[in-house]
Amino acid sequence: MTLVDLQNISKQYDSEKILDSVNLSISEGERVAIVGKNGSGKSTLIKIALGLEEPDEGERNVANGVSIEMLAQAPKFNPELSVREAVEKELSVLTEKKELYEKLSKDLTKDPENSDIANELTLCSNYIEHHGGWNIDDKIERVLVQFDLKSYENRQVVTLSGGEQRRVALAGLLLKKPDLLLLDEPTNHLDVYMVKFLEEMLLREKFTLLFISHDRYFIDRLATKTVEVDDKKIRAFKGGYSNFLLEKQKLLETLEKQYENQLRTLKTEMEWLNRGVKARLKRNEGRKKRAIELKESLKQNPAAIKKIKVQLQREQKSFNRNEEGVNKKKMLFEIEDLNFSLGDKTLVKDFNSRILFHDKIAIVGKNGSGKSSFLKLLLKQYKQTSGKIKSGEFTVGYFDQHRDMLDDSKDIMETFCPHGGDRVEVEGRNIHVFGYLKNWLFPKEFLDKKIGTLSGGEKNRVALAWLFTKKYDCLVVDEPTNDLDIPTINILEQYLNSFQGALIFVSHDRYFVDKISKKLFIFKGQGEIEESVRSYTEYLELEDEINEIGTFEVKEEKPEIKREKKQTKLSYKEKILYEKLPEEIDSLEEEVANLEKCMSDPECYKKDGLSVLNEKYQVAKASLDEKVEIFFELEEKLEAMNG
Repeated sequence: MTLVDLQNISKQYDSEKILDSVNLSISEGERVAIVGKNGSGKSTLIKIALGLEEPDEGERNVANGVSIEMLAQAPKFNPELSVREAVEKELSVLTEKKELYEKLSKDLTKDPENSDIANELTLCSNYIEHHGGWNIDDKIERVLVQFDLKSYENRQVVTLSGGEQRRVALAGLLLKKPDLLLLDEPTNHLDVYMVKFLEEMLLREKFTLLFISHDRYFIDRLATKTVEVDDKKIRAFKGGYSNFLLEKQKLLETLEKQYENQLRTLKTEMEWLNRGVKARLKRNEGRKKRAIELKESLKQNPAAIKKIKVQLQREQKSFNRNEEGVNKKKMLFEIEDLNFSLGDKTLVKDFNSRILFHDKIAIVGKNGSGKSSFLKLLLKQYKQTSGKIKSGEFTVGYFDQHRDMLDDSKDIMETFCPHGGDRVEVEGRNIHVFGYLKNWLFPKEFLDKKIGTLSGGEKNRVALAWLFTKKYDCLVVDEPTNDLDIPTINILEQYLNSFQGALIFVSHDRYFVDKISKKLFIFKGQGEIEESVRSYTEYLELEDEINEIGTFEVKEEKPEIKREKKQTKLSYKEKILYEKLPEEIDSLEEEVANLEKCMSDPECYKKDGLSVLNEKYQVAKASLDEKVEIFFELEEKLEAMNG
């Protein structure tokens, strides 16, 4: 069923045409990603789909009764509402439906032959089912915890930061579950754990989506279709980011001379992505083997769970630290017994490490764990509580979200050539400012624009481009991909990969971290910092395994401890579900296993391609996880009933 259909849409602002006779339809169950350069019309397209803006030409058709909602960039809340109340307010219709369902159920018990009541009860039940409303209280609790809002639940929502308010708004929309959800950069202000939860919820609850994102892993995992907005037109590609790259490469190869630079960038990206796919498949084989070992251990020797957990923890933490014989001339920072607290919060505890001249270190972890503070310790903007940070003589370039190196009163030409002239030094080459800025996707007419008139994304591009016109031994960069589009992030990655000095950066963008870093400093909270030379994706996968094994460990070690549950009984619907689930789980397990096997066999995957198979795998895996979770919830209910 088509929910929204945009036909021959054109849109113009002042004298500039943004969209020219474009067509886009979104069907139920689709998850459509919109990609393209900043300013190409992505946000305009999504606002027209919402009905927030009218096209100059063309038609917008919406199916009857379809609810469409969008996550606002700056949400507005009733100032009297607490965080929990703001979330619950979004669920008022669902609450009413549940109350009606209870009433109709009682009415039908009294009058079982009444077909009108039975039909209304079915409609009501279908609505609650579609919106995942049967266990809505548990879901509210879970989303508050996962989005790090639980500790604020009784605070007035308007007292939170802008990023926290966006998380509250997102939580409400996820629980409300409109027929079509529109998201513009939903992963901004979310750490990797929040993004992972968001991905899982959107897949598990089978949302229909239209979204803009620069998070390439997020697009790859979620999108069933990727739409590129370019030169006032749109072009649709089946699947997520991987398939978009593949199809775009084929398209550009037919126009190779005209698009030589774009083609070169795409080929580099595809090579890197394919290496990652092969590595992930190899890791999946190891995880499958461990899963079998774990199941056997549970049958024969529950104590062996600890052994597997310890092995995984060692694997996760393996790295070479404090290498003997390090050339002191190549050492930039030597960190000894470092401790740092802000107020009563410990951010760094007993940390020791060395940062060398060619290191590329990503600083990752949850929001508020101390990542940006650590950068400021290195830059001597903060003073450590105890311990030492020894550093030699070297030059440091620093980029943060405040873009302090820019002067709003100057134009771009003055920024890059403050002493006159029109040329800059970049990586040993003397080039014209426009020739250089063209690499950063700036048109010539931008050279005389004042910095103060630029958007946040444009200022970020100027600041990053400016950084690479200076000679530094070390770059310290805080969240460089915020407000950037994917083409600009690709350019940034090229410059960072060719940078010859040390790079220390904070980022929540898993794809960016995987592609750039050679080492991780993982901020785990309460001052604990773990160091690893693994890719961030691999580290997170191992962390998931350790957490899963931890749940087995609790069940085996403490079988007598049970969570108190309200004494209840399974509804008729739950009984039917409980009986059907084992067969469905078996079928899905077989499907997942077959897809994994096919993805590791070139003869098998060459027919549909790895990206299409991976998309099927992610959907099947999410469905399997959901059904297993429901099955265990029902089992727990039965256990509680039986004492």
